[in-house]
Amino acid sequence: MNLKKLFLEENVGGFDLLFRTIYGVLATLALSTGLVKRSHWKWIVALIAFMGLVSSILRHCTPYSILGISTAKKKASVQEVYFNRQYFRRY
Repeated sequence: MNLKKLFLEENVGGFDLLFRTIYGVLATLALSTGLVKRSHWKWIVALIAFMGLVSSILRHCTPYSILGISTAKKKASVQEVYFNRQYFRRY
């Protein structure tokens, strides 16, 4: 398996990206307001908050890469954009 694809390719987008951002923010708010009382639960909620926010900022999820899942839209390459503009203009 290609390591660049495994660790750097964007594979999170759409509803999945929104969901990860929301639960990361909610978990951070729960920690900051003191809703989580016990010590071991604080670490679990902190891990959830960290992973949710990091995966939404980087738009990457390594388990998705391993399983071959992608919810991100594919971006057009520079060549495709140039080719389409160059040869498919309407006159």
